[in-house]
Order: sequence, then C-alpha cells, then structure tokens
Amino acid sequence: MGNDSAASGYKIWGVDDVVYGPVDLPHLVEWISEERVLGETWLFKLDSQNWVRAQDLDELRGLFEQSPSSSNVPVPADPLIPGIKAGMLRRVKIFATMTDQQLGRFVQLMEIEKIPAFREICHQGGPGDAMYCVLDGEVRARLLVGGRETTLATFQAGDVFGEICLFDDGPRSADVLANVDSTLLRIPGDRFDKMCRDQADLATPFLLALGRTLTARIRNDNKRLGELITLNRSSR
Repeated sequence: MGNDSAASGYKIWGVDDVVYGPVDLPHLVEWISEERVLGETWLFKLDSQNWVRAQDLDELRGLFEQSPSSSNVPVPADPLIPGIKAGMLRRVKIFATMTDQQLGRFVQLMEIEKIPAFREICHQGGPGDAMYCVLDGEVRARLLVGGRETTLATFQAGDVFGEICLFDDGPRSADVLANVDSTLLRIPGDRFDKMCRDQADLATPFLLALGRTLTARIRNDNKRLGELITLNRSSR
C-alpha cells in the first residue's frame, strides 16, 4: 500500500483492544461483508485524524443499513487475527513494554502457527531462519546422543526460543518438538530485518526486551558454570 492510500485510509480498533491498519476502503468494505467490522466498530480516519463509529461514516452507512449486524443487538465478532486473543500475546514476556497498538502491528507482520502434539518444529542442523514465541501449549528442545534423548529445556506460554538465529543465521543447535497442541508466533529472519529497517518504533522495544532476555540467560549460564567448576574442584 503506497503512502497516498495510507494517508486516506483507516485504522480499526479490534475486538481484542488492538488497533489494526491502516487499511484502504475496498478492504474495509470486504471486512464489513465478512462481519469482521461491525457498525459499532471504531475507525480512525487518517485524513481527518479522528475516531468515528463505522456506521456513522457517510461512505459506509449504506452497507450497515443493508446488514443485519446494524441492529442494536450486540453481535460477537472474531478477532482480526483468528484464534489469537490479546491475552495470549501478553503472556510473552518480551512484549511487556509494547503498547497494544505496537503489538497489534508487530503480530500482523509475523506468522501464527498451530502445531499439533509431537510434531517437530525445528531440526538440529537445519537452517536457523526464524525465532518463535510460545502463545499457548508447551514445546521442548532436545538432543539425541547415541539414540537417547536429552531434554535441554522446556518452553511454555510466554517463553521464546530460537532467537539467536535472528542475529547470526547459524544452524539449529537442537531439535524442538511440541509436547502438546501448541500455538506459536513465528518471527522470520527476513521480516525481522525489514522491520528493523522500516519500522524502528516496533523494532526498538522488541530488541531491548530481547536483549534483556538474552542477558538474563547468559548470567544464569555463567552462574551454573561457576557452580559446576566449584563442585568439580571441591571433589578432587
């Protein structure tokens, strides 16, 4: 969408309290026909810089007069990201400093994946082309040595994994499998790079939070290493 379209477009206050957009008029009409946007939905007009209900816009009023959704009876609507509620996103610790608007825009740039139980998500030695946030469910990282599995870590809702690949494009260091049916937010490396170039207001809070997460992991690893060294020396 070019700059002219964005200047005359709309932003949408979704049912999950996240602002989406901008979108142009044809897409908005399509979403009204699918009942993803209702008469009571708040829209932000970029040209006039004000919020207004969809049913009160001259260019849209006729659509709601023909639609059963224009009645005063509340009609439930699905989120614009199907199956993903704002609460699921807020479980992820690295999103804590993002506003709802930033979070909504961020997620729209990425991919939602539904992973069934026991399916492999990443394979050791495979390309490291994305990091993941666990929105729901549980996954584990493992190594197979001599045909026997060693679990390295278990990740639950709110955790992230595979983040190093965003910076070095290196191969996966372990397999990752779903323990149960899980919902993941996949952050591809190429989209992450583009976001850093084009949308600094999204990239900055994300990178700061990710940096803090990595720092905490390094400190914990150093502490465990120190404890192992101390234990080894005391046993001699």
